[in-house]
Amino acid sequence: MVMNGRTNPSRGDGRSSPRSRAPLYAALALGTNNCRLLMAAKNEDGGLRVVDGFSRIVRLGEGLAHTGRLSEAAMARAYQALTACAQRIDARQPIAVGCVATQACRIAKNGQTFLNRVRSDLGLSFEVISPEEEARLSVLGCASLLEPQRDFAMIVDIGGGSTELSWVKPKEVLAGGLEPPLIAWRSTPLGVVIVAEEEAEPEDDPEAWYEMLVARLADAIREAGGAEDLHDAFEQGRADVIGTSGTVTSLAGVFLDLPRYQRARVDGMWFDVADCRAVIKRLLHQSRDERAANACIGKDRADLVVVGGAIFDAVLRVWPASRIRVADRGLREGVLMRLMAKT
Repeated sequence: MVMNGRTNPSRGDGRSSPRSRAPLYAALALGTNNCRLLMAAKNEDGGLRVVDGFSRIVRLGEGLAHTGRLSEAAMARAYQALTACAQRIDARQPIAVGCVATQACRIAKNGQTFLNRVRSDLGLSFEVISPEEEARLSVLGCASLLEPQRDFAMIVDIGGGSTELSWVKPKEVLAGGLEPPLIAWRSTPLGVVIVAEEEAEPEDDPEAWYEMLVARLADAIREAGGAEDLHDAFEQGRADVIGTSGTVTSLAGVFLDLPRYQRARVDGMWFDVADCRAVIKRLLHQSRDERAANACIGKDRADLVVVGGAIFDAVLRVWPASRIRVADRGLREGVLMRLMAKT
């Protein structure tokens, strides 16, 4: 995979670059719900040392399922966030930038037109990656959280426009390489923005609504199929589930009762499924204002977190596990690892 983006070998103004001691790399991911930037340098052990990050909910895919197009309001929000990202990139001067766009830009009739404007105005050149490439990059970014003694693992990436499921053998992924082998993968159009637009939360009997929603989503996941021969391994506890998404990290942060979101506390934690479901049930009975007041959710995710929880709950009903591993990493880290290897 070739990473598109900007390369800045020197400042061009005669001054020494602040990155001269440790070259920086930047990964920018534009999704259906989020715009996220991560800048990092290589550690001596080959890992990533994060230097700067940016994340903003832009809901680029708002209304897309009904119109087939990115709306003017959604593009304006995304453009504003991308402008902030471009400014951070210019300030840090990374030696290479990898920009990837996912579901919204994949399916929108005017998706490429929007990205062409971003390239012309901001100098950010995006590659619209396929669902399989998105799944593979997420696996690569989460590789360090895999347990080598487990027979199998499934990485669940719940996005705004789709959910990617990837089944792997941890030992094979951890053996190294930038193209992690997948046993199977599936992409389903069950993203938090898409489902939230279709399923408005009711004021009365939220638990009945939630159960019906999870059952419907679980049916869709079963119909999508993928790695059916591994069901016994999950039921017997020989396989792990890793959740990488804003939904899962938000639920974990709420469970930990953090006064503000802390990546160091959330990333890599083991989360009992019973506790995860209890958090979802608690949020289900809260108003949107009450959810928004939680620092690990905020106002932009207040109307999405329960729907995201329902998607994750549905996955776990099809692919059972007693606990999950929470990953505040994934696609961007995978992009960075590829960038560092290629430059």
